[in-house]
Amino acid sequence: MLTQKIIVYSDYVCPFCLLAEEVLAEATEGLDVDIQWRPFELRPAPVPTLKVEDPYLPKVWREAVYPMAEKLGVPIKLPNISPQPRTDKAFEVFAMAEDHGVGHAYSMATLKAFFQQERDIGDPNVLADIADSVGLERQAVLEALEQGHYRERHQAALRHAVDEARIQSVPTLIIDGETIQCVPDPAALKHFLTERA
Repeated sequence: MLTQKIIVYSDYVCPFCLLAEEVLAEATEGLDVDIQWRPFELRPAPVPTLKVEDPYLPKVWREAVYPMAEKLGVPIKLPNISPQPRTDKAFEVFAMAEDHGVGHAYSMATLKAFFQQERDIGDPNVLADIADSVGLERQAVLEALEQGHYRERHQAALRHAVDEARIQSVPTLIIDGETIQCVPDPAALKHFLTERA
């Protein structure tokens, strides 16, 4: 039986990406899958990031995020950090985490830090703490960020997402060439994966 490959394009300021992880964990339980996370910044510089006090965020959370989170049983809250942080630095650390085999653990820790602990994931010290929690060396993370060791690699990953993968929204899942642009229903995703196994 072949391992199924699932590529997940996400951004750490997208609550649906945290919810998609819960769905993936449930749907892939007991299946032979290889999940690979890839960066896609929703608002790369110089695009302004969203503000909590503007009507858009509270409306989306009230109408879509909270109902879905409740259905999935995922604790989540709209972070009171305004404007929302950029995620380029967080993704630079992701590249470093990938090199050490903890990319998935780091991504989950970063999403939870923002959406469950209201931590500013644009702050290098917060990112270093998150990385430390999954086994990276805190000082090495700070030095890598300061010296831009992973900056070009992250920019290359972004270019790939936009120019080659044609990603326009997150979460986007690509499963053996099939594209799913949303948080899928856990039972439907499990059925889809089982049918292809």
